[in-house]
Parts: sequence; structure tokens; C-alpha cells
Amino acid sequence: MPKKLLIFIPTYNEHDNVRPMCEAILAHKLDADLVFLDDNSPDGTGQVLDQLAAEYPRVRIIHRAEKAGIGSAHQEGIALAYREGYDQLLTLDCDFTHDPTLIPEFLKRSEMSAVVVGSRFLKENSLRDWNWLRKGLTNTGHFLMEALLGVSQDATGAYRIYDLRVIPHELFGLVKSRGYAFFFESMFILHTNGFSIDEIPMNLGARAAGASKMTMTEVRRSTETLVKLYFEEKTNPSRFRLPRSTNVDPTLIDPQNWNEYWDKKTARSTAVYDMIATLYRNAIIKPRLEQAIKTTFAPGASLLHAGCGSGQVDGDLHAHAKITAVDISPSALHLYRRHNPDAEVRHASIFDLPFPDATFDGAYNLGVVEHFERGTLVRAFTELRRVLKPGGKLLVFWPHARASSVMVLNTAHWLLNDVLHKNVRFHPPEVSLIHSRNEAADLLASGGFELASYDFGAKDMFVQAVVVATRA
Repeated sequence: MPKKLLIFIPTYNEHDNVRPMCEAILAHKLDADLVFLDDNSPDGTGQVLDQLAAEYPRVRIIHRAEKAGIGSAHQEGIALAYREGYDQLLTLDCDFTHDPTLIPEFLKRSEMSAVVVGSRFLKENSLRDWNWLRKGLTNTGHFLMEALLGVSQDATGAYRIYDLRVIPHELFGLVKSRGYAFFFESMFILHTNGFSIDEIPMNLGARAAGASKMTMTEVRRSTETLVKLYFEEKTNPSRFRLPRSTNVDPTLIDPQNWNEYWDKKTARSTAVYDMIATLYRNAIIKPRLEQAIKTTFAPGASLLHAGCGSGQVDGDLHAHAKITAVDISPSALHLYRRHNPDAEVRHASIFDLPFPDATFDGAYNLGVVEHFERGTLVRAFTELRRVLKPGGKLLVFWPHARASSVMVLNTAHWLLNDVLHKNVRFHPPEVSLIHSRNEAADLLASGGFELASYDFGAKDMFVQAVVVATRA
């Protein structure tokens, strides 16, 4: 059965090009629909497109009120293709720098790859009609894409075909650029998520008519975006990755509403808190956790991260241990998969873990125990003991009542709620802050553990107590 194909072309001031391009594409007699999107071109492109739509039943026009960016135009075409159930989407420019006679070759090559792109770098002298400045900018961009982001394909062009049956629409939601940077950002994200990318060699000739839309302002913005993507990939690589799906247990009840906590992203105060919390986790918690894990557990140990949250601090631990992450919040697990794309995750409560007895060599958590009443904590410790092997260890990052982090958070709540009357709560109340080594030993003993070590001091700026206990 022929594939359902959509061909999408954005236009702006292409009055003299749209008819010959439309007729060149239709001459292939493909089982395809052709959609033009025009950004209210002042040269009358929209009127010519309306005439074409009246003449040809499979040609459609989208009129936008103003010029809103080439990237946003492509996102609109992509959304249309998914919404209307097309199998494939072919995109190209309207100025004949993209040769429509190559379309059958794109279709043929698309049988084997998720994406096929036209490449200006597989043929010698493929830019022979370009001036030295445009050649220099193009070659520099290609070099930087490979040097900074590891993408060797031609990433800055619009001549592409996407297999929408293979690529989920959510992937394009990771692309933030609305201008020309859309092309290389989307290519980087496709590359990062492991989608197969093929290339077709092509020459890029001069425009048939009209003037280039690429301005020095767009060049500057694209360069800024490229550098930003490089640093984001180094500091927050999950931003570019699609999470694997997680089975959600609809019967689980979350009385503390952690899902709401992990979903909160819009309020200004919450956004500031998220930024500070991310810095805090990566600069303070992450190195302390890595040191504690490697000291407490042998290489290759099977570990349970009980109450895993977003998993921002787990990224480098998978090389040391086999980690299974559990949380009661589906939103937290979604974030965990983004930060740890290959990890095993389970939607479950730490009071009723879906694992046989003596499954794990150890367990750990941080930012969890302080949110439960003492009696509830004993239930959690008892369940954790059940799934640990004899002699297995439990590592707990337990905020101290006099911890610096607690003081900072209390001050923030006082300022926002008592002074500014914002009624903000960053997370469920911390009702079981630890006060002493003896208190930790007693609570753990009630759950079947013997305290092995207790560390609260200056080495981590009095942030929290690091507690290690052994299954009794």
C-alpha cells in the first residue's frame, strides 16, 4: 500500500517561485498532498497560492498573519502531519535551491532511515553558485555542528523527509528554536535519540527568484543557539532525550501529592526554586552521593533507589552499580528516565515494593525520609529490609534539624509566605528531620537495621546527615 505522504513548503516573498515549484512537484504524480504555509508575504505570494489551491485538489494553503520564524513554520507543518495521520513528511524550500527532481530519491532512501536529508557536503563544489561569505558561513556551521555536538550530517538545511511512524511527535517538542536554528537543533535531537539519519548528495544552486531570507541577525542568533546547545548538553543532557515509557499503576494512592510537586513548573517562585534546587543537587548532593555509594557498595552491586525523584544525581552511578529506581510519582519517573535513559524504573510505593525478598544488595534514598511521620518511617524501613539480602546496607541522606539546607528553605518559606503572602510550599512538609545519631539508630533499629555510620559535619557544609545502616 502506498505511504501517506505530506509535502510541506513554507513561503515568504516567493511570488515568482510558488507556481513552478508546485507544478514541478505535481509532475511526479505522487500519492501525496502538498501544503504551503505563507507568512502574509507582502509580494502577493499568498494570492498566487490561493489560485493554485483552487486549481489543484491536493494543494492546500495555510495563511499566517505575520512572519513568525522559519522554525515555527516547520513546527506547524510537523504538527499538521501528525494530527492528520500522515506516514511521512517531506519538507523543502520554495526557491529552487532544493531541486524537486530529487524527491523520488528521497522517497527511495526513506525506506531504510527515520530521516533523510539533502547534504551539501558529499559533492565537491556543491556550492559553486554561492558567494564566498555564504560558503564560509555554511562550512563553518557544518564544522561547529560536528565539533561541538557530534553531528556529522548536513544539519542546517530544510530538504528532508521524516518517517513519522518511527519518530514520535514528542521529539519535536524538545526543539525550542523558532528560527533557522530549528534545523540544526532538531537534527541534534534526532541524533542524540539514536534515530537513523541518511544523506543524499546534492548541489545547492542560486535562488531562481527573490532574495535570501538569511540575515546576519539570524546568523548571530543561530551561533548563540549552537553555543547554548553545547553547554546545555554538557550540564543537562536529559533536556534533549525522550524518556522511555513507564507502566503506571492506577491503583497507587499518593497522599502527599508528589506528582503535583514534580509537575510544578510555571510559577515564578517555583521556577527560581527549581533552578536553585538543580544547582544544589549537582554541586553539593551529587558528589557527596557518588562518594558515599562507592564507599558503601561494591562495584556491580544491585541497588534500589527508593523514592528516586528526578534522578538528576544518579547519572554517573550506573557505571558503578545496577540501579533500579522506584517512585510513587509518574511525573518523577518521567524525569528520571530523561536523566537516566537506560535505567530500570518502577512505579511503586516504598511501603509496598514489587520485588521478592532479598532482591537487592543495597538501597538508598535522599530527600525522602524527612517527609514521613515516625511510625510511617518504621514501615518504610521494614519494607526496605525485606527486599535487601542478608547483610545488605541502607544509605540515607537525612536532613538534620540544624542543617544549612533546612535553614535556607525555612527562610525562603518565611519570606514568601509570612512577608510576601504568596502561599508557596516548595514540597511536602519535613516532619522527621533528624536530631542526633542516637535518634537515627533507634528509628532504624525499629525497622530491622543496625546503624553502621552517621556523618553530619563541615565536609558537606552541614547540609544533612549521611546515614549507613546494615540489615540486621
